[in-house]
Amino acid sequence: MLKPASPPDIASLKILDEQLRWLSAWTIHCANHLRPSPDGLKVGGHQASCASMTAIMAALYFHALGRNDRVAVKPHAGPVLHAIHYLLGSQSREQLENFRGFGGMQSYPSRTKDKIPVDFSTGSVGLGVAITAFSSLIQDYLTAHGLMDEGDCGRFVALIGDAELDEGNIYEALIEGHKHDVRNLWWIVDYNRQSLDATSADRMFERFDEIFASCGWRVVELRWGKKLQAALDKNPKLAAWLNALPNADLAALHYQGGAAWRARIAADVTRSAAFLKAHDNDALGALFSDLGGHCMDSLVAAFDAAQDDVPTLFIAWTIKGHGLPFAGHKDNHAGLMNPTQMAALREAMGVAEGREWEPLEGVGANAKPGVEALIERSGIARDKRARAFGAIDVPAIAAPAGAEQATQAAFGRILLDLSKAGGTLADRIVTTSPDVTVSTNLGAWVNQRGLFRRKDMADVFAKAKIASAQKWSGTNQGQQIELGIAENNLFLMLAAAGLAGDMFGARLVPIGTLYDPFIARGLDALNYACYQDARFILVATPSGITLGAEGGAHQSINPPLIALGQPGLRHYEPAFADELAAMLEEAFRLVDAEDGESTYFRLSTRAIAQVERADDSWKADALAGGYWLREPGAGAEAAIVAMGAVMPEALAAWDELSADVPGLGLLSVTSPNLLHRGWTAAQAARWGGQRNPSHIETLLGQLAPGAGLVTIADAAPASLSWLGGVLGQRVAPLGVERFGQTGSLPDLYAAYRLDGAAITEAAAEILLSGRN
Repeated sequence: MLKPASPPDIASLKILDEQLRWLSAWTIHCANHLRPSPDGLKVGGHQASCASMTAIMAALYFHALGRNDRVAVKPHAGPVLHAIHYLLGSQSREQLENFRGFGGMQSYPSRTKDKIPVDFSTGSVGLGVAITAFSSLIQDYLTAHGLMDEGDCGRFVALIGDAELDEGNIYEALIEGHKHDVRNLWWIVDYNRQSLDATSADRMFERFDEIFASCGWRVVELRWGKKLQAALDKNPKLAAWLNALPNADLAALHYQGGAAWRARIAADVTRSAAFLKAHDNDALGALFSDLGGHCMDSLVAAFDAAQDDVPTLFIAWTIKGHGLPFAGHKDNHAGLMNPTQMAALREAMGVAEGREWEPLEGVGANAKPGVEALIERSGIARDKRARAFGAIDVPAIAAPAGAEQATQAAFGRILLDLSKAGGTLADRIVTTSPDVTVSTNLGAWVNQRGLFRRKDMADVFAKAKIASAQKWSGTNQGQQIELGIAENNLFLMLAAAGLAGDMFGARLVPIGTLYDPFIARGLDALNYACYQDARFILVATPSGITLGAEGGAHQSINPPLIALGQPGLRHYEPAFADELAAMLEEAFRLVDAEDGESTYFRLSTRAIAQVERADDSWKADALAGGYWLREPGAGAEAAIVAMGAVMPEALAAWDELSADVPGLGLLSVTSPNLLHRGWTAAQAARWGGQRNPSHIETLLGQLAPGAGLVTIADAAPASLSWLGGVLGQRVAPLGVERFGQTGSLPDLYAAYRLDGAAITEAAAEILLSGRN
C-alpha cells in the first residue's frame, strides 16, 4: 500500500533545505520590517522555529511523501509549508507578502482559511499531532466498510515541536491508538530542546523512547549527522563528552560558535589536541551543527527504512534557528532578524537585492535542473480538494411513540429505528463514546450495528451464555468506535470522522455521546474540530441538576453558554420527542450540506408528558430556535420563556397564571444560540440598510412593548436572560448559578428556584414592576 520513496537526490534536497530556510525567513521579515504597519503592532512569526524544520520538511515533501500521505505541520513551521507550495507553484507571492495580514496566509496552517491545501489545522498545541492517529483509524474504517479503495490510502505524518510533547492530549491519543492497533503513522519530533521560555529538561528523548516503545511504536533517534557521527566514532572520549552535554550547554555552544567549542573541548576532553588542530573554528562550528535533523543523508535513510505501516516516532535532533544568526540562543523563539542580519543572509544565499521573491534565486545553473526536477516529482497535492456535499439522502425522522418520554431515551429509540430500517444514512453513521455508550442510550444501536475493530473481537459473555443486555462483539464491519474516558479523544475522533468527506471523499455522519458536564474536559479539542469545519453530531446527556441523585460535578450549568459562543456548532435543547426527531433530521442534513455545521444536543433523562399537536406548523420556528407553545394574546403584558427539561414546570405555571394574566404566552426556546445568531445578524444587516427582523424579534414582537419575560432553564440563567435586550423588555431570569447536589427533583427545583412557585413569584414581581 505504501509507495517506496524515489531514489534520493541528496544534493538537490540540501539546496531545497536552504531555499525553504530563506523563503520562510524572508516572508516573516517582510511582514515585520517592510510591510506598512497601520496599527504599529508587532506582526511576529517564528524564524528560529522554521529554521529547525527546513531539512526535515524538504526531505518529506520532496522525497518521502506519497500522493495520499497527509501531514500536520507544527504551528510555528507554517511559513515553511507555504514556502514549499510557493516553490510548487500553488501559493502566490501576494499571499506570502500578506503573512498574518487580513486575507493572507495564516499564522498557523488552517484547513479553512489558507489558500493552499492544508491537511490538518494546527495552532492549538498537541491537537494537530493527536488527530493524525484518529484520522488513520478513520481511514481503516472507510476501507473496511468499502467506502475507500486500499490504493487511495496513505500515511499520516505529524511534525512535532518537542515542547508539544508536554501536552497530555498526545499521550491520551497514544494510549487510545494502541487499543485500536493504529498504524500508518509517522510522528517526527523537532528535538531542538528549546521551548518558549527555557531550555528543555535533559535526556527527555529517553523518556519519549520508553513511552512510545511501550505502546508498540518503533522509535528512531536521529541525534548526530553523518559527518559528526564519523568524527565521534574516531574519538570515543569526545563522543562520551558530547552525549552527556546538558541541553543548555549545547544550545549556548551552538550560539557561541567554533571558538567556544574549541575552548570547551580543550578544557573538558583529554587528548583532544589532535582533533582540535585538524579543524579551524569555522570547521568546528559547522561540524558540531551537523545534527541528525539537519543531515539530509540521515533523514532520507531513516524515512526510506520505515516504508511499512508500523507507527514510528522519529526523534530528530535539531538546533533552533539553525543557519540563522541567533541559532541556539535561549531567547530566539520569537526572535526576528534585523535588516542588517537579513541582508547578510541574503548575501550568503547568493540572492540578488530586489529578487528576494524569485523561486530558486541564488541556485547555480548547474544545480538548478536537478532541483526543478525534484520539485516537479513531488507527489503532494498542489490544490485544495473540492468540498463535496449532498451524498446522503436523509429520510424523514419519526418521533417515537409514548405519552411520557425523556429526550435521551427518545434519541436511543430513533437511532435503533434507523438501524433497523437501514439505508444510506444508517450505513454512514459512525458512533463513538468515551465509555458511556450504554448510559447515553447508544446500547441498542451498538447491539444492532456492532463495535468496529480491525480484528474480530468475540463477546466472551455471549459465548459463555451469560445473560447480558449488551452484545459487545467487534468486527471490521461494526459502526461504533468505543473510546476510553478521555473527552479530548472523543472530540478528536469526531473531528477526524467529520472530515472524512473532505479528507477521503467519503462522507460519514459521526455521532458522539458524553455526559453534558464533561464537555468542559475537551473544550480545546471541540473548538479545534469546529475550526476545521468538521461535521458531526454531539449528544450530551443527561444535563443540568435534573440528574438529581448523581449530584455535584455530574450536574451541568454552563454548557449552553459554551454553545452560545462556539462558532460552527448549533445547539438544540428539545423538551419533547417530536422536537428531537425534527432537530435530528435537520442535524443529519447539516452534516452533509454545503451551508451546514455541527450540532450539539443537550438532552435529559427526565420523562415528561408529551404535548398534543394540531399540525406541524410549529416545526419551522422550532428549528429556527423557538416557538410559541402557548400563543400570547394581543398586547400581552408577560410571557414565560422556558427551555428543555423544565418545560413541565413552565406549563404548570402557565396553567396557574393564565387566568389572572390575560394573554400570557409560553415561549419554548429550542436553541438560544440560533436565536442569538439571528438577532446579531439582523443588527448587522440593518447597518447595511436591510430591515428584516430576526426570528426572536418577530416572536417577542407579539408582546406589548413593555412586556415582562420570566426565563427559566436548567442551566446558567444567562443562557436566556439576554432576551430582554432584544426589544428592551424586562426580564426575571431563573436558572442555576450554584453547584448542584443530590436530592429529589422537587427538592432540587425548589432549592434552585426552578419550580412553579418560583415562576409564579417572578411573574408577579415583573408585572408589578411594570405597572409602577
